[in-house]
Amino acid sequence: MSKVKSMKKSSVRNAATYGIVVLAFILVSIFSKAGVLSRSAQGLLVPACCYIVMAISLNLTVGILGELSLGHAGFMSIGAFTGVIVSMSLQAAIPSVALRLLIAILSGMIIAAVAGFIIGIPVLKLRGDYLAIVTLAFGEIIKELINCLLVGIDENGLHFIFNPTGAKSADDLGLTEAGKVIIKGAQGATGTATIANFTTGIILILVSLFIVLNFVNSRTGRAVLAIRDNRIAAESCGINITKYKMIAFVISAAIAGAAGALYGMNYSNLTSSKFDFNTSILILVFVVLGGLGNMLGSIIAATVLYVLPEALREFADYRMLMYAIVLILVMLATNNPTVKNLFMKIIPGKKKEKTERKKEVKKEGASK
Repeated sequence: MSKVKSMKKSSVRNAATYGIVVLAFILVSIFSKAGVLSRSAQGLLVPACCYIVMAISLNLTVGILGELSLGHAGFMSIGAFTGVIVSMSLQAAIPSVALRLLIAILSGMIIAAVAGFIIGIPVLKLRGDYLAIVTLAFGEIIKELINCLLVGIDENGLHFIFNPTGAKSADDLGLTEAGKVIIKGAQGATGTATIANFTTGIILILVSLFIVLNFVNSRTGRAVLAIRDNRIAAESCGINITKYKMIAFVISAAIAGAAGALYGMNYSNLTSSKFDFNTSILILVFVVLGGLGNMLGSIIAATVLYVLPEALREFADYRMLMYAIVLILVMLATNNPTVKNLFMKIIPGKKKEKTERKKEVKKEGASK
């Protein structure tokens, strides 16, 4: 009986999460058409969607799997530059923007998943701080590899040069007059056609939520949760630790790659420095403040904490100080029992749920 109730609560919670995302899309669309949103605010919509998807994907690794990853921006960068290369390569062959965008996102997703699998083989054998250090190194390595990459396209196809010494330039790609350079090493991707849009961002959020929430409620997801809660007990029950950790890690990397692809096609110029260690930490902050394993919390935290610095830009030098103060206040509030009890009293459903739980505990005690 209690299992059925928990399943119902989970379904209601998931439906509420989808509903909030759809409602936010409707409200933003109305405000945008009414001219309420400024041009700078509209420019934040797609990146905000990308960071929300990144927070959802990292929450799968940190909150559900229970492993600390500090190089998640590396998967985002793989997806971003893969998406840019695919989009620019298909520009002449596929005039449909929507189809080209879809193919680019899927390509970024697949390549990031492959990278996640390759990295996961050695990384997932480690635990705790060691895993965090290796994933941090992965993120920095990916950034430097992209800085050494020269990519161009002409009627003969794609041209690649790996330029670790910096001695070569785009002229060495051997492009024809009709050719175009896509990635110029440390200068990044330049002249990219910006085809990303807010609607696609919302769809990507909903798809990411669908994948992660269904994964958590699946048999595989329950095995991952068992590994997180007690690795030794899960292994003694015959659960293949490496297999299930790899599944969760690859799914997380794939979703991050899709977010990166959308992010990359939102800017005409993109450098690998946008996906540095600070970006990984920022996404981790979204997850921690939103609550480990709480997807709705990750969405709210990513939205507020991404938009907040831009909203405080008029305060110039003081905006980051105010941002830090807000972070501290949120951390204190989320870990304060008094605030949690107040939250329970305000929301009738929560209060009722708590009362029912107390009654069930009393009945169990009386039966014993």
